[in-house]
Amino acid sequence: MDPLSELLGGIRAEGAILGDAILKAPWVVRFDDRAPLTMITVARGGGVLLLADGSEVPVKEGQTAVVRGDEPFRMADSAASVERPHLDYWLTCFDLQACGPETPGAPFGGEGEATDLFVGAYRASGRRHERLTRALPPALVVDDGSDVCAWLDASAMDLASRKPGTQAFIDRLCDWGLVCTLRTWFDQQGEQAPAWYRGFADPVAGPALEAIHSRPAAPWTVAGLATEAGVSRALLAKRFNEIMGEPPLTYLTKRRMELAEELLADPDLTVAQVARSVGYADQFGFSNAFKRRKGASPTAYRAKAAV
Repeated sequence: MDPLSELLGGIRAEGAILGDAILKAPWVVRFDDRAPLTMITVARGGGVLLLADGSEVPVKEGQTAVVRGDEPFRMADSAASVERPHLDYWLTCFDLQACGPETPGAPFGGEGEATDLFVGAYRASGRRHERLTRALPPALVVDDGSDVCAWLDASAMDLASRKPGTQAFIDRLCDWGLVCTLRTWFDQQGEQAPAWYRGFADPVAGPALEAIHSRPAAPWTVAGLATEAGVSRALLAKRFNEIMGEPPLTYLTKRRMELAEELLADPDLTVAQVARSVGYADQFGFSNAFKRRKGASPTAYRAKAAV
């Protein structure tokens, strides 16, 4: 398994997840789902994202934006619309029964250019997704290819037909759309992309990364990882350090501790079980390694996280 696939395994589209809205300027949409990731595709028209930190991010027709973080944000046909009479919407993907337009006072707005939005919000399980969201800006925008248009068309057609399995179909399409969007954005970053993303494409470091992420509990050695890559120990160690900025076993330990954090959130798992799940036969050895990395013992970390 590659690192991006693993990190996306903790964040999925589930339930009432796809919403679409056709709006006529002037308008403002408020997004209050507080989802870890919200994806907005502009099929027609355009607008500007108004983020919680005050920044403005324009999104044009044929572009998709991904907003990270759990702060509410807005989107408007223009930033100026916030200060003048406009059609006011609250859009939620998690509670469609509660979603609807709010038009305070006398009717106004709705006379300008139409904008067609598709919105998907993503729920998270555990903390695995946090490493992914840390690698993203507050909002990213990419130009869509024909494949994104295809999934939008398929979603719209399936929504209209209301066949059995429609929700599952749309959820999986949303997941696919998110993967395509993030992969495009990371590819555009080039050398600025996270090492765990760039490293997977490397013919030497990539197989070692895949082995670590697929089987983190295995008793890996540099020699074992070199065998996975089909190179010598010296070449694996040198190339991995060049690409990832740290030795292979250091990266392995870090990955195990990140996985341990997620597992410790499950109160049904004992510390000994978590230790075995991340490759430590000795609970005390695991506790010492965890404390060195995280500054607290597994038990103390679990207690603090539960508060």
